[in-house]
Amino acid sequence: MNGLLDELRAALFSVWHRRWIALGVAWGVCLLGWLAVAMVPNSYESKARIFVQLDDPLAEQIGVGVGDRRRDIDRVRQTLTGAVNLEKVVRATRLGDGVTTPKQLEGAVTALGKEVKVVSQQDNLFEIHATSTDGNLSDAESARLAQDIVQKLIDIFREENLAGGRGEMTDTMAFMNQQLADRQKQLEAAEQRRLAFEAKYPELTQGGASLLQRMEQARSDLRNIDADIAAAQSSLAALNGQLAGTPATLVGPGTGGARGALAQAQAELAGMRARGLTDSHPDVVAARNQIAQLRQAVQAEGPGAGTPNPAYGSLVAMRADKQASLQALQARRAAAQSELSRVDAQQIENPEVAAEAQRISRDYDVLKGQYDKLLQDREQLRLRGQVQSERSGVKFQVIDPPSTPRSPAAPNRPLLLFGVLVIGLAAGVGAAFAIGHLRSSFQTTARLEAALGLPVLGSISHTLTDSARVLRRRRLKWFAGAGAALGGVFVLLLASELIQRGMVA
Repeated sequence: MNGLLDELRAALFSVWHRRWIALGVAWGVCLLGWLAVAMVPNSYESKARIFVQLDDPLAEQIGVGVGDRRRDIDRVRQTLTGAVNLEKVVRATRLGDGVTTPKQLEGAVTALGKEVKVVSQQDNLFEIHATSTDGNLSDAESARLAQDIVQKLIDIFREENLAGGRGEMTDTMAFMNQQLADRQKQLEAAEQRRLAFEAKYPELTQGGASLLQRMEQARSDLRNIDADIAAAQSSLAALNGQLAGTPATLVGPGTGGARGALAQAQAELAGMRARGLTDSHPDVVAARNQIAQLRQAVQAEGPGAGTPNPAYGSLVAMRADKQASLQALQARRAAAQSELSRVDAQQIENPEVAAEAQRISRDYDVLKGQYDKLLQDREQLRLRGQVQSERSGVKFQVIDPPSTPRSPAAPNRPLLLFGVLVIGLAAGVGAAFAIGHLRSSFQTTARLEAALGLPVLGSISHTLTDSARVLRRRRLKWFAGAGAALGGVFVLLLASELIQRGMVA
């Protein structure tokens, strides 16, 4: 610990012994540093906040939704700092003074782009920052220039969202009208080609449909008719089964004989089959044999025995209706098959003409679909344009107008002045300490003993005469005055900076 204190005392003595060198270096560093700080121009920053209203129920109802508006706002926010808009700012403010060549204008635009920022604080709140740093202008003029830059950016924002949006909608409508006119001419030409082809080949273009469409329609009709025929045949088969199990006549209460027995036997046979007995079952075989014998007996008795069965007559009528429907379906199937065969034959006989017919029909259908889609889109755009023009889809309000800077945003000159002072003092102390180490002198006997490796017997203290003491005090006053002058210069510079800021405010 004692060694460390000795080293510290030795260092302090070395610096104090060369204090004039330290003070001279401090003066030189401070003057150079303060001159460099004075050469740095002040930067003044102006800010403004705008609130953008995105919600509009009517706009959303007709398709101008919040998503579209937000995309528009993002587009404006990104292009607001583009080269074109920044060039407008340069030409409309004092930044354009002295700009005469395209190269100078490009340099001014590039420099301004680094000093302008558009920040989105929330979904619909934007903050515009602009910094003005021009050494050729006074601080008041530079502060005013920053405010003018922000105001011009707000004006451009308004133009981009109102006048610019309407102009863009007008250009879009003109483009849509031109496209519709072109599609209409193409559609009319395609329709004329189709009419001429139909007049030349009427058998290939019946009803305006192509061979491919007619073939698909014929195949579809044929499939539907086959399904109807299958259903009719199934229904007729079920009806025949019911008719086979229904007697043609009924035996009354006073009627007996073979007919009554036959009816009873048939009823018993129907009951057996209803229970699930097959035709090979002995009871079923016996009942069938009995029915055959009774039928012979009924034929031997002759007509007139029993009364007609109404259910049997109704089933016979239903069977006749089903048979007629089935015959009609078969006739329709034959006609559809004939039409399909005829179309196939036409396509096989005239493949080139058939291909031409399909191409003409396909081109017409494509152009017709495009024309209808463009017409619908144009009507929607027209309605959206009316809503945007009459209701001003994007509305915004300036929450904080462009501020007038009261103090420089950069640099922090008081802090820099103080920092230069600290660096100058540190440089003076460091220079004195370094020079003391370069010279072959020893401040303490311990350092001399450590350097030589020999014991030191004693040391002689420094004794001053009266005249030397007077000179020493005079030199100390001069040193104190020089040091105070350095501090006084710092105070003057700091006061000058504060006064200058007050003049800007």
